[in-house]
Amino acid sequence: MIKGHGPLVVGQGPVRTGVTALFPRGRAGAGLGVFAQMFSLNGNGELTGSHWAAEVGRCDGPITLTNTHSCGLARDATIKWLYRNTGIESFALPVAGETYDGWLSDINGFHVTEEDVFAALDGAAGGAIEEGSVGGGTGMIAYGFKGGSGTASRRIELAGQTFTVGAFVQANFGRREQLVIAGVPVGRALMDWVPADRRDSETGSIIAIVATDAPLLPHQLGRCARRVALGVGRGGAISGHGSGDIFLAFSTANGEAVAAGETIAKADFVPDAALNPAFAAVIESVDEAILNAMIANEDMTGADDRFVPALPHPELRRLLGLE
Repeated sequence: MIKGHGPLVVGQGPVRTGVTALFPRGRAGAGLGVFAQMFSLNGNGELTGSHWAAEVGRCDGPITLTNTHSCGLARDATIKWLYRNTGIESFALPVAGETYDGWLSDINGFHVTEEDVFAALDGAAGGAIEEGSVGGGTGMIAYGFKGGSGTASRRIELAGQTFTVGAFVQANFGRREQLVIAGVPVGRALMDWVPADRRDSETGSIIAIVATDAPLLPHQLGRCARRVALGVGRGGAISGHGSGDIFLAFSTANGEAVAAGETIAKADFVPDAALNPAFAAVIESVDEAILNAMIANEDMTGADDRFVPALPHPELRRLLGLE
């Protein structure tokens, strides 16, 4: 949702916001749950349903990501969508996450509507994922450059079988002087390059969702969720006081066990001693997803003509010794 230019007029714009929808089991399995676990690196943010995930090691239904002041609406609209499309009869606690886009967008204008959430849920599809200033990531900033939505994945071998680990981030955190890429302090080298209109403090956030088809139990997914912090830290961020850095990891395996209800269930799982490749995949995928959110982006001017440049490709290649 990108509309309007010039001075901020609350309720009118400019608007730089949106909604992202993720279906752990695809739309056909929208009403089904997955084993899951969460981790809060710094809790100045919101991830609904996280207390239930921490309690029982699962989450249910689609996951939505949006701006801070639309998080509750996204959660509630998801419940309404689930009722209309799956006929749920009991209470629902879907996962909805947020990061703050009020530097570029009219966040107090509450421009995200139920219809926008429904459109995100109805429009979600498999295949290549659009990155950059799209969905909930539209108005986000990362390391003083245009941030937003990013994703990456790895194929790994666990206990003799091949699995996938993927990460999706809504990146809205970090200061430019902190940015490190491939061990190179590129942020410090780019401090004077087209400076952004800066926020005064570390007030950003990152929501990260890790997905795998490996049969991991909730406590193992919690271990993966904690490794997200190492992926974020690779880029130089410190998870400042004002940052909401909250992560969720889920597995699409063991569907029958998740849905077992009150019957005795059996679940496959990878031995804990064999999890190191999964930990490495989480760290690498999160690090790359954050970079992809910036690299896939373009300059953006938002509310009150605040300007945020995209990460400059030629300068980055030069600093990394690629030219």
